[in-house]
Amino acid sequence: MSAAVTGSLRTGTVTEFLDALAAKVPAPGGGATAALHLGQAAALVSMVARYTTGPRYAQHESLVTRICDRADAVRARALRLADEDMAAFSGVIESYRLPKDTEAEKAARSAAIAAATKRAAAVPADVADAAAEALTLAEELLPVSNPNVISDVAAAAEAARAAATTARVNVEINIPGIPDSLARESLLTRMAGVDELADRADAITARVRKLVQS
Repeated sequence: MSAAVTGSLRTGTVTEFLDALAAKVPAPGGGATAALHLGQAAALVSMVARYTTGPRYAQHESLVTRICDRADAVRARALRLADEDMAAFSGVIESYRLPKDTEAEKAARSAAIAAATKRAAAVPADVADAAAEALTLAEELLPVSNPNVISDVAAAAEAARAAATTARVNVEINIPGIPDSLARESLLTRMAGVDELADRADAITARVRKLVQS
């Protein structure tokens, strides 16, 4: 658990997080990096929105304000999810360390492992859901955004894609350890849209590249 605290995105520095990520410790890992990708996507959307203000963009003020507010909220959620992911994975490790000397202890341990694994899959699933929102915000912002920072809309889309695809892998690796078939099905259903999200990110990047090359 101490490794997760050391690598906290909310209370530590980028250097501390990367040092913890590189260390031989259970957490942070891939799930936390998915949340970091999400936070970067949302932050980029917010930055472009804040540059898309003033008289030149007055007709889009309400749209840009809404996008900026939502992106700020997603960024804050990403930081929470990063810490939740580290805590969830630490919970899995701790559940495997529970005693198993008696039948009662074995049953309690199995139940704890199942619950912790389910939580470890649920957090990255939440990251993927939030990545879809971040990408939608980038799509909405692109047509009206300040052309001087339009490349950052593509960067946001690519970060959202990385968040979703990384989160999906972290969901899938935990699926076999979840005995609840309904929970497994629900998680897989939530991941079914990740390929479409990646295609949408491709479309944003292609459009931006075309605009900057014209």
